[in-house]
Amino acid sequence: MNRKRIWGWWFFDWASQPYHTLLVTFIFSIYFAEIAKRHFITLGDSATLAGAHAQTLWGYGLSITGVVIAVLAPILGAIADTSGKRMPWIWLFSTFYVVGAAGLWYLMPEQPALIRAVTLFGIGMIGVEFATIFTNALLPGLAPRDEIGRLSGSGFAFGYLGGVVSLAVMLALFAETPSGKTLAGLEPLFGLDPAQREGTRFVGPFTALWYILFMIPFFLWVKEPPGPRHPIRIGYALRDLWALIRSLRHRRSLASWLVSSMLSRDALNALYGFGGVYAGTVLGWPVVLAGVFGVVSAVSASVISWLGGRADRRWGPKPVIIGCTLILMGVCVTVVGMDRETLFGMPVPDTPLIANLRLPDVIFFACGALIGGAGGALQAASRTLMVRHTSEERATEGFGLYALSGKATAFLAPFLIATVTGLTGNQRIGISPLILMFLLALVLLIWVKPEGEAEQ
Repeated sequence: MNRKRIWGWWFFDWASQPYHTLLVTFIFSIYFAEIAKRHFITLGDSATLAGAHAQTLWGYGLSITGVVIAVLAPILGAIADTSGKRMPWIWLFSTFYVVGAAGLWYLMPEQPALIRAVTLFGIGMIGVEFATIFTNALLPGLAPRDEIGRLSGSGFAFGYLGGVVSLAVMLALFAETPSGKTLAGLEPLFGLDPAQREGTRFVGPFTALWYILFMIPFFLWVKEPPGPRHPIRIGYALRDLWALIRSLRHRRSLASWLVSSMLSRDALNALYGFGGVYAGTVLGWPVVLAGVFGVVSAVSASVISWLGGRADRRWGPKPVIIGCTLILMGVCVTVVGMDRETLFGMPVPDTPLIANLRLPDVIFFACGALIGGAGGALQAASRTLMVRHTSEERATEGFGLYALSGKATAFLAPFLIATVTGLTGNQRIGISPLILMFLLALVLLIWVKPEGEAEQ
């Protein structure tokens, strides 16, 4: 194995993870929810209805992004496999990532351009998702088959560690607390104005700069795999893609796996995407507390992803996926049954348990650790199981189809959450569709072969 090439491939996870950690889950989504909720209150909504409207807007934005990714992912994968080129696509979608992330700076606390912020967030999300398709497609050529699970788990662990470091830097040096200082007691660097929330808004440009810096090892050490190069022929690519889709009729294991992963990853991404909004609007957490929560979650994700990679190598990816899905179902049940004052209908004590954290806060901290850990291990093991259902030559096409399975209904979970939240005016009840999605994903695993199946 080429260790430098493997480290370069791991650096993509390190470079790209802050989009998920800082923007999707722990800082920007909290800031967006806070600003959007305050905006809707000024328009005359009650606090509860304003929070529901903020979650609804966020949900519809994620839904539209998911539709775009679902439509284009398998087509781009087929084109890349037909042409034999993957690196140019990574360069292209890295640009989307940087532009989308950097543009989030312009979500002002007063008269916020909410639609523009959601649009830029979607552009960056398209960039990170499409870049991930092409980097995942390089995985089968990195190492022997029996080492893939370990490499995948270690990559996720390294990525989550990058998320922890980036989050710690943001909290210590930039994101302002209500006092105007950072969590380390400093003025935000570069003269950023706390009154205009510039320290928190800097999370967008910071995420873009982090990606630019740490993609350097990837582009230096990871080269285009050897093989024939052909001009891009969309017709041939679509023909091959259609043949692959038709072959699913005879590949029950792969078909079942794609639908199962579609449901579980969609539900997981919704947990990531709405966890911060839930913390900010239901539990009333400030951005900084959500950031500390993010550190706890990301550390657990890094450790458990690494352990999951070892478990994957020993027992295979399928048992890891089953265990993680059960944990995530339990988290959803807990979140639906909890608010600031009650837990499954029972009143919670007013007295703090740890520092100023009450029981709901402590439980949600535990939920965050479980979401991060089980989610990281689930994604790493899912990547391994997909490798067992494809070949190195058709890896991009296969992972494009895998991305389609993860995004074909990527609009569904946010749409269901947005719709149920809008109909009930209750954010907790809005999370409940995720329980059913995880359950259906588990049932479909019955027909998935742990070692994959031969292409037909």
